[in-house]
Order: sequence, then structure tokens, then C-alpha cells
Amino acid sequence: MSVPSDTSVGNASPKRARRYALAGLVIALGLAAWGIVSRVAARATLASDTAALALPTVSTTKPMQGPAAEALVLPGSVQAYNEALIYARTNGYLLKWYTDIGTPVKKGQLLAQIDTPEVDQQLRQARADFATARANSELAHSTDQRWKGLLATNSVSQQAADAAAGDAAAKRAALESAAANVARLSDLESFKRVLAPFDGVVTSRNTDVGALINAGQGTALFSVADVRKLRVYVQVPQLYASTTTPGLDAELTFAERPGKTYPAQVVRTAQALDPTSRTLQVELMVDNAGGELFPGAYADVHFKLPPGVASLRLPANAVLFRSTALQAAVVGADHRVTLKNITTGRDFGTSMEVLSGVGAGDDVIVNPPDSITSGALVRVAQPQAPAQPQAPARLAAPQSAQHSAPGGSDES
Repeated sequence: MSVPSDTSVGNASPKRARRYALAGLVIALGLAAWGIVSRVAARATLASDTAALALPTVSTTKPMQGPAAEALVLPGSVQAYNEALIYARTNGYLLKWYTDIGTPVKKGQLLAQIDTPEVDQQLRQARADFATARANSELAHSTDQRWKGLLATNSVSQQAADAAAGDAAAKRAALESAAANVARLSDLESFKRVLAPFDGVVTSRNTDVGALINAGQGTALFSVADVRKLRVYVQVPQLYASTTTPGLDAELTFAERPGKTYPAQVVRTAQALDPTSRTLQVELMVDNAGGELFPGAYADVHFKLPPGVASLRLPANAVLFRSTALQAAVVGADHRVTLKNITTGRDFGTSMEVLSGVGAGDDVIVNPPDSITSGALVRVAQPQAPAQPQAPARLAAPQSAQHSAPGGSDES
């Protein structure tokens, strides 16, 4: 068995050392390459994330198709079909009243009686003056006839006959004046009987027995209202004035009668807008044969407007008010913005009618920033559900709908 020499062992050691050194170099180069690649990848990811975060995030919605028929709710004021304040037409003291509030009355029914001693005496004096005037007129007439007969035989002068004729004419005029005074005082005395002017119900009584009555002064003695039918007055905004015409059906609701509606119909309109409020006064008629409704009440009037032109609606805060035109910011599939000019119709406050410019499938930005431009790249958040079209809110004092501020608002 042979034993390795010292020379062969010495040659193997340098070779092994070179292999270890080469392996270490390879490992070091690999670690360096991995570090460089990871740093480049991290920088690329950071740049990509920074660019993504720099994009503005927007919310979008799709235009809503307008309803086939419009529903409009406005406040209405209920009034009696006929209503009258009953004042005294003669002076005196209230002798007796026969009807109190809530009493149904017929036309010509006696409401109260006034004691008029002064007018009674004036009427007696007027009748006496009339009797005197009639006697004087009859005497003057007979004298005139007698002088005309004497004139035919030349027994009296023409001057005397003319004087008799003139005196007869003057006495006849005095008789007519006395008769007119008797008629005036007779009418005045008849006013001591206070009568109902039409069928209805007494809604107020403001006098009592012994009260001093001054003709045409003070408060009314009674008020009478015909409530078998009621008039309802509504101020319709200019937006709906052209479609609110006589014959249009409506329904009334009252807060004190929840769940119950009353049919009504437009009977006439003012045919002119109030220049201050830009509203049209509309009168409706509602049957009240059952006496359920009261004049003076507040009602919500639900109009059933005829179908209008098919159109889309956008939230008011999705419209850009630019100096050139109204615009909507539409986001495409590539997440780039396109500003489209739109034509608007009616303004419903929270939404606007769009006649042209956008389609039903467009994604329209809600609350777009004023600085947004066509071609801008944006990040789209979860789309919002299309807002349901709404009728104008109930108006305590009807007025035109207000536009949103440029660039949209925070309303949604």
C-alpha cells in the first residue's frame, strides 16, 4: 500500500482554496444583483402607487329616465264657495238674534232684528210730507185745469194760465221727491231685518242683544258661508303653468285626515303670472256635500300632470356651470374625462332635466371639481345609484327653483 507524498497534498490545497473563493464571489455577485433588482422593483412600485394616488377620485352616477307623468304637490288654501260678512245698513239697537255659529240657514232667513226708533219716526214724517205734497199737487193740478178752461174763453190772461201750469208742475215734482224719500226710508227700515243672502251656515256672530248698531261701521254682525262646495286656490310655479289648465284632475290631502284623499278639478286659472313670484293662480273646486272639510283649511294639492317630453335627469350637483355652456363630466372606459355640453330643461331643485348632451348609459361625475378638464385621468369610486326624480318641494310661499352653485354642491 502506497502513501501520498507531501508534494501531491500541497498541490490540492491551492485548488480547493480557488474553488471556495470562486463560490464566494458568485454568491456575492448574486446577492448584489438581487439587491439591485429588488430596489429597482420597489422604486417602480412606489412610482406606480404614487401616480395612482395622485389621480383624483370621483363618484359617478347614470342619468335617470324621467317619469312618463309628472306628480306635483303644492300647498293650497281652502275657501268657501260663497262667503259674506253681514253688516248693518241702518242705525239702532239689536233687538234679537235668531242664529248662532254653526246654524244652517236658507236664503232670506231672518238672522237678527234691529230696533230703529229714529228711522221709524223719520219714515212717519216722510209719509206725512208725502201726503201734504200729494194734496198740494192735486190742488195745483185742478187749478191748472181750471185756468186752462178760462183761458179758452179769454177770461184770464195767458200769464196767469202759465203761472198755474208752472205751479202744478212744481207741486208734481215735490210729490215725486216726497215719494222717493218715503221709498228710501222704507228701504232703510227694512234693513232692521237682517237676512241671510244665500243658503249656507253661520260661521261667526259678533253682536248681542242691546248692542249699539251703526250702519256701515264697526265689525260685521254675522258671517255666512256656503260650504256645499269649496274653492281651493294654489300658486303654481311658472315651470308648470302651461300644463295646469281647466279640467285637470287633482287630489287633496289634509294632515288631520291621514290616508284619505278628496278629488278636485281645476276650474279656472288667472291666465297671467304674478310678476313678483312668477306663479299662476289656479282655482280648483271640491265637493263638500258631506261637510267634512272646512273653509280656511290648509291642504296639499296633488296635481296629475299630463305626460311630458321624454328626457333624462341629472342631480343638480352633477352640472358644471361654465361661462360658455352648461356641461357634464363623463368618464369613459379608459377612466378619462370628457366634458359634454348639455341642454337643460326644467329645474327641480335637487335635479335637472337634460334634453340633450348625455346618454342613459353615461357615467357622469357627481360634484366635479371646477378645475376638471377633458382628457384628465381619474379614479372612479363605487358608482352611486341614480337619484329618483322628484317633484318640487312643498312651498310655503311658492317661488322659482334655485340653481345649484357652479361646480355642483354637496347635495346628493
